[in-house]
Amino acid sequence: MMKNNTMSFLFIFLLLVLVSRPFITAAETEQQKQQFAVESGKVLELDESNFDAAISNFDYILVDFYAPWCGHCKRLAPQLDKAASILADLKQPISIAKIDADKYKRVGSKYGIDGYPTLKIFMHGVPTEYYGPRKADLLVRFLKKFVAADVAILNSDSAISEFVEAAGTSFPIFIGFGLNESAISHFAVKYKKRAWFSVAKDFSDKTMEFYDFDKVPALVARHPNYDEQSIFYGPFEEKIVEDYIKQSLLPLTLPITEETLRLLKDDERKVILTILEDESDDRSKKLVKLLKAAASANRDFVFVFVGFKQWQGFAESFEVSKKTKLPKMVVWDGDEEYFSVVGSDSIEDEDQGSQITQFIQGYKDGNIIQKRISSGSFMGFINSMIGIGTVTIIVFVVTVVMIIQSLKEEPLTVGTRDEGDHPSSSTSQKEARQPLHSGEKQDKED
Repeated sequence: MMKNNTMSFLFIFLLLVLVSRPFITAAETEQQKQQFAVESGKVLELDESNFDAAISNFDYILVDFYAPWCGHCKRLAPQLDKAASILADLKQPISIAKIDADKYKRVGSKYGIDGYPTLKIFMHGVPTEYYGPRKADLLVRFLKKFVAADVAILNSDSAISEFVEAAGTSFPIFIGFGLNESAISHFAVKYKKRAWFSVAKDFSDKTMEFYDFDKVPALVARHPNYDEQSIFYGPFEEKIVEDYIKQSLLPLTLPITEETLRLLKDDERKVILTILEDESDDRSKKLVKLLKAAASANRDFVFVFVGFKQWQGFAESFEVSKKTKLPKMVVWDGDEEYFSVVGSDSIEDEDQGSQITQFIQGYKDGNIIQKRISSGSFMGFINSMIGIGTVTIIVFVVTVVMIIQSLKEEPLTVGTRDEGDHPSSSTSQKEARQPLHSGEKQDKED
């Protein structure tokens, strides 16, 4: 009898626990929300104890992973303070928080933080690295994109103008004129982090003239920051539309910077790289215009350029020095390999358009010499791109390998090869020679 009473008591107790648990969880969640709501409109200071709660309680939250000693972090802080109050008042609010990732290393390690400041936006708990502007007004405009509709429906000329104005210049803009939203909705979701998408249902002849299309349906891709536009008239088959969108996410030509290198990381096309003496002089600007024309006819490549004066370390990675005759063109795989085209070592001043065409055709015909990025200058370039933490790790690994090698006492026998003695050399080279845009973090500029 006693045993039955005990079992009944345990059953009732467990039932009460199961029934009450949702109420306890709801109370805990509400308490957490109230805790963060008190600081609404301010940058929240997080630590290991409340980081996960903050991420789960906000649909959209931008987190600044900082270090107190970092000068860039100190300059960024007031910009985040200004942006926080504006973003909190949006119809779909975005919160801003910060965490000392140098102190709370477990959190920093979990999210791969090895440079400061690193910004990540968490959308429904899923992190995405933020590469946008860091001035308060531009940051607000940039972040609004993440809470906007996947596809904006535009029903008038004024709605189109307002949409383009609100979109700003940080992302490419796609407008489907006379196009059903179902034709691009899937891609709008897939590429939401990289572009604005809309469809215009009603518009005037004046708008058609302004956007330079003469029939519908038409999908217009605009790059406001580069003053570029292209038009796609179909066919509106899924693969063809996606190819057009992917090729239009980047402008026809773009300069090599740390920011554009990160953009190239997400593009699978080969890169036609033109190395100039000085990208700001008139001679170079003329050549860039010719490169744009070539890019328009060869959308299966990405066309980029860099000035030796603007980024000597990058240019030297491709066997370019002060004595090299410039401009020079190579085809780069975006990693460690590039290709020179036989007979096209440099571009002469006369008839440059034909020389660009011959270079592209020579590559397609296979008249190429495959090369690897030079290790000396490449390492200097890598050290400027990656975080201090990563450099320290690489140095540590190489040092340990060298120590292990020096402690080995067994002599090699002539004519034999102990496989344990040599792989460290190739391993250390592999560790040291990272891809150009390996995704490592860096000490970012404002």
